[in-house]
Amino acid sequence: MSSILITGGAGAIARAIVRRAAEAGWRPVTLDLREPEDLLPNEAFVPCDFADLDGARAALAEAVARHAPTRLVNNVGIVRPASLEETRAEDLAAVMDVNLRSAILAAQAVLPAMRDAGFGRIVNVASRAALGKELRSAYAASKAGLIGLTRTWALELASQGITVNAIGPGPIATELFRRANPDNSPRTRAIIEGVPVKRLGTPADVAHAAAFFLDDRAGFVTGQVVYVCGGLTVGLAPA
Repeated sequence: MSSILITGGAGAIARAIVRRAAEAGWRPVTLDLREPEDLLPNEAFVPCDFADLDGARAALAEAVARHAPTRLVNNVGIVRPASLEETRAEDLAAVMDVNLRSAILAAQAVLPAMRDAGFGRIVNVASRAALGKELRSAYAASKAGLIGLTRTWALELASQGITVNAIGPGPIATELFRRANPDNSPRTRAIIEGVPVKRLGTPADVAHAAAFFLDDRAGFVTGQVVYVCGGLTVGLAPA
């Protein structure tokens, strides 16, 4: 059975991707700080703290040695909201370590198995915030960096049968979103009103986009970014 490695696999978006992966017949290999409460029968779990460089490398090495995944979803992420004036160097470093460095480490770990198979699918979960969002200097920078990695890796790996694409969700009704955007906040209400489809997205919406990129038949699509945003980025995305 083909394996798919999913970082931050205990989060809401990742759980939806895990379920879609299992439906497609792949074995999900989840890396996260905590074991998911709804771990699937065929799902493997490897504890991992991506803020810990040595620990992350060891966890990735274990996951790859046991399961040799040929698909990867870089989903793990943290948000530390702050204005420009209030953004601390410590917060910037923490966000970059978890959101950006983790993607590089995970991609490096799975590349040998992908090259051996002559096949690979990498999906980076970026964010609509990469196009700009107030109070998100560190987060937006990390997600914009993830899109840069996506396009760079796509060029480097295309000839080896490995595609690399990104998804830019937002706004999605997850625990992470709710913590950064409380329900009773005028800013949160303004976000929803600003979405053309007039609702928040769901983890299943994101999983559906990921499933396309991860499919065997998506081999002619690489280096692309799909914003799963209810139309919020129309007119904002780069031409």
